[in-house]
Amino acid sequence: MAFVSKLQLDILKRHTGPFLFCFLTIMFLLLMQFLIQFIEHLVGKDIPLLVIFELIATNLAYMVVLAVPMAVLVATLIAFGKFAENSELAATKAAGINPIRLILPVIAVAALLSVFLMWFSNEVLPEANYKARALFIDIRMKKPGFDLRENEFYDGLDGYTFLVREVSAADDSLFQITLFQDASQNRDRAVIKADRGFLESNEELMLLTLHLENGTILRHLSRSGTRGVVLEETSFDRYRISFDISDLSFSRTNPERRRRDGRTMRIQAMRAVIDSLQAEKNHEIEQYIDRTANLHVRSLHTLPTDVSPQEEEDLLTYGAIDFQDIPERNTFATIPPIETNFFTLNQLQNLSSQTSTAQQGLLGFRNTLSRLENLSSSLTWRSERIASFAVEIHKKISLPVACIIFALVGAPLGMLTKKGNLGVNALIATVLFTFYWISIIQGEKLADRLIISPFTGMWFANILLFILGLILMARISREYLWPGGKS
Repeated sequence: MAFVSKLQLDILKRHTGPFLFCFLTIMFLLLMQFLIQFIEHLVGKDIPLLVIFELIATNLAYMVVLAVPMAVLVATLIAFGKFAENSELAATKAAGINPIRLILPVIAVAALLSVFLMWFSNEVLPEANYKARALFIDIRMKKPGFDLRENEFYDGLDGYTFLVREVSAADDSLFQITLFQDASQNRDRAVIKADRGFLESNEELMLLTLHLENGTILRHLSRSGTRGVVLEETSFDRYRISFDISDLSFSRTNPERRRRDGRTMRIQAMRAVIDSLQAEKNHEIEQYIDRTANLHVRSLHTLPTDVSPQEEEDLLTYGAIDFQDIPERNTFATIPPIETNFFTLNQLQNLSSQTSTAQQGLLGFRNTLSRLENLSSSLTWRSERIASFAVEIHKKISLPVACIIFALVGAPLGMLTKKGNLGVNALIATVLFTFYWISIIQGEKLADRLIISPFTGMWFANILLFILGLILMARISREYLWPGGKS
């Protein structure tokens, strides 16, 4: 018994190195993917370095939730693959030790990791996602920094477009400058050209001043009472223009003012929202039932004056009255009732009553149909919101549980492959995790569209891999219990 405990502890120790290595590697790859995807939103905006670090730190939270289960899978494959590759598995079988006893401690540690990830996904991840989204919105709303390049148009400042032929790297001097000035309430449209210039900034006043030398200004003057365009050209030796660059600076907004969604809420809050949406659905259904429960058609003895000839023709189209020739409107009240396809209409006293009653019936059914369509649309919208929140709730549990599932699959699979090198096991883990992640993504999409239930969408891959793990466990157990082995 003591030998088994030492062996179990030794196997657990063998997981530590591969787990840490795989975890850090996966985190690095996910971080690189994030930076490549969003680098264009970060570069060239003069964003403080601490803000970029904060954005990266807040996005590390979701990477942890993805990296831990995959690291468990790779570490388990490597540890048990090397255990079998070195013939240690055969020795333990020969000593009468069931391989499953060696796997149980690993599954227990994976269960502890699952509990930690459940807490992390419910407490840390929502707040990290909330702050990351608010910070990223602030970054995206920031305008590009003032970055003039040779022979390229620059329109980063409202109302102006720059074109500079040459920029001196030594003293930041500008040569052959063309500045297109848009018209506004305080100025006319103009084209300003200068042989030379330089920029001077005042960060305290948030002003950027452009000093120009030896140039001309061509203004397009707008004067009332004149036809065509009036142009005015003036020359200057020195000219100065100041720009407000407050919009070019990065500013933080209060994240608490932004609304939360499922990815930024705890399970308790999402359940409260689901209960509220379900109550709204029930209330709308009750309102619809109340409005339609007393639906009835009154019998009028005179034809309403607002009935159009088209509505009378509709009566024939809907089959309310079955006859060929309809007399003039003003004679309806004197014509006796006719035989129709409806029992209620046959009980009325004259044709006028039959016509008006049929028209009211059609109007009532059309209104009812419109209310039913509105109810269906409203219920569908609320059901989709309920499904999206339910998906997030199940995801916060199913992803952490994947640690146990991957340990259950990885341990016997490593014993069967008998390969302890990183390359083979990384390939196997990539295939399994790719299948798992595609199932999660597609399950989320189908559940959001109400095609499948949120439980099915989030737990299908877990259930399938759990069954695979049981089959593999049965396989190695059967090899141990097979005739010639020891029970």
